[in-house]
Amino acid sequence: MTTLTTLSRSCACAALLLAGTVGLSETALAAPPQPIEFVEAVHNLGYIDLYVGQHAKIFEKHGLTLHLTAAGGDTQAFAAVLGKTAQFAVGDPTMVEMSRERGGPGMVVGTLVQRAHYFGVSKTVAAPITNPKGFKGLTFVTSPDPNTNYSVTKKLMQDNGLKLGTDAKIIEVNPGTEIGAMLAGRADVAVAYQPNVAAAIAQGAKVVFDFSSYMGPFCNTGVMVLPEYAKAHPDVVQALVDALEESARLTYAKPDYAKQVARTEFPDVPGDVVDRAIDMELQYKIPAQTIPVDQKQWANLMSMQKYLGNVQASIAFGDVIDNQYADKAAKMAAAGGGTAVAAK
Repeated sequence: MTTLTTLSRSCACAALLLAGTVGLSETALAAPPQPIEFVEAVHNLGYIDLYVGQHAKIFEKHGLTLHLTAAGGDTQAFAAVLGKTAQFAVGDPTMVEMSRERGGPGMVVGTLVQRAHYFGVSKTVAAPITNPKGFKGLTFVTSPDPNTNYSVTKKLMQDNGLKLGTDAKIIEVNPGTEIGAMLAGRADVAVAYQPNVAAAIAQGAKVVFDFSSYMGPFCNTGVMVLPEYAKAHPDVVQALVDALEESARLTYAKPDYAKQVARTEFPDVPGDVVDRAIDMELQYKIPAQTIPVDQKQWANLMSMQKYLGNVQASIAFGDVIDNQYADKAAKMAAAGGGTAVAAK
């Protein structure tokens, strides 16, 4: 009996030792998270999907560690990718089209903002503007050309027979300072994004024009990468897009969590203002609900940029948009019981 007991104990100890050794081996062999330099055009709540993914550790779940920095504009964000100081950037994907038309590199592997995420905000315009013809006689303030809010505003003016500089005006300021210029009386309407819009409302301003609803599906923000990097590191690109897809679905599934994240990302903005901003973002379906770039979104963006003379829109959709990663991510998320995606 003693011999059997001793043998049993010896076997148990050996099993525990083996299990511990296997566990240690798996831990030792597990690859550390891949560090990624990720640049955003500007820090704003249109990119809430990205911030939700960071706070929920979704990127780490997919084997990545993001180092996020704000570039100060769309041009600067894409320049970081071109200069290889960042592997990925989010901003106006027109930058990629422009590069490709000039013989340069660039690829869009997903969208982060699926509608124009700007609102016309004013303290002096009395009634809501339902048609851009109502822009006549007003001065607007936007980020500098070719940032998206400038391009969108200019096109709407020209589409509606308004001569820029005569019938309506645009002044350009540093991204993120549009509201301040409007409140200081330099312009009638600021074309701005969240949470600045909600902050302006808290100071007595109001939304007088809704760009997102007027323009419909629109690839406002793309996930940009160099084709050579994607070819060399397809697993990293897939992991990043998988994480963004999961993050987008979480944003819409748990808006209260998105508000918590937003409050952390913008600590200088009152909590109720941040909450209102997130409510508006989700109400108007501005953040991407799913990451693949829709052809209608892209067509609307290219139509605008071609009209403005920024691009020829000569590159075929499939040559500038690589949806293979995002399509796979969306399919996996749906199969895994992810949040159902509503119509865009």
